[in-house]
Amino acid sequence: MITYLKGSLVALITPMNEYGAIDQISLNKLINYHIESGTTAIVIAGTTGEISTLTHEEYYKLVTWSIEISEGRIPIISGISTNSTNEAILIAKRFNDSGVMGYLIVTPYFNCPNQKGLFYHFKAIAENSDLPQILYNVPIRTGCDILPSTVARLANIKNIVGIKDATGDLKRVNQIQELVSDNFILLSGDDESALDFMQLGGKGVISVTANVAAKEIAKICTLVARGSLAEARCLNKKLIPLHRNLFYETNPIPIKWACKVVGLIEKDTLRLPMTSLKKSGRLILKKALLHAGLI
Repeated sequence: MITYLKGSLVALITPMNEYGAIDQISLNKLINYHIESGTTAIVIAGTTGEISTLTHEEYYKLVTWSIEISEGRIPIISGISTNSTNEAILIAKRFNDSGVMGYLIVTPYFNCPNQKGLFYHFKAIAENSDLPQILYNVPIRTGCDILPSTVARLANIKNIVGIKDATGDLKRVNQIQELVSDNFILLSGDDESALDFMQLGGKGVISVTANVAAKEIAKICTLVARGSLAEARCLNKKLIPLHRNLFYETNPIPIKWACKVVGLIEKDTLRLPMTSLKKSGRLILKKALLHAGLI
């Protein structure tokens, strides 16, 4: 099993200055914060990283800068988010020898392929890259659900090594585990159910909450792996309001505001069509941060 694909992986925000440009100083601060906090790996340019509003040039720069800042101290996994198989292949080829340690590839959105289309989409990308690839299933955002039977077929392709399941449906853990080998990695993509997901056999979480609570999420993952479930639940209880309210508005609106409040970034700038967190959300999220002991 690939060691960096377990425990706490952060779905990193993309910090931006007041003009909307990527903030390299804050990016450096964030990456070092995760290295110091025990995060296992960093997922760059995923949903939380606002990949949908980055230009191709910005996306490539963001991944390159992250690799340079990390200096090999923490694995960098790059998000691939496109509904075009050919474009996904071009991206995968571009980063093959860059220092990226793997890809998190979301199901095609908007065109919503059937299960046959999903299989051949991911298969084609895998055939054009030797890097480990993680399937990313988040139907609420893409309108497209990759079913366990299709996951099982894809798991037979050697460099498709796991799945980030963000359905929040804990039944999926057993449904997928029954169909794949023990080496296939199941990662939660839903912070609120992640502890239960891991208890059922998942190897970790690609976490939004870890953006502001990196040490806490890393410790929870370690405790679960160790079998110290009561201690893990006690720590997770402090984070439950945060897990929930980081989705008070569409991700990453709340988490960017939270990162600014705890001092990890200078500005909580978002790009249209995303707009700043509403006042009501700020009040709720501040209570959640206080409950977690983060402010």
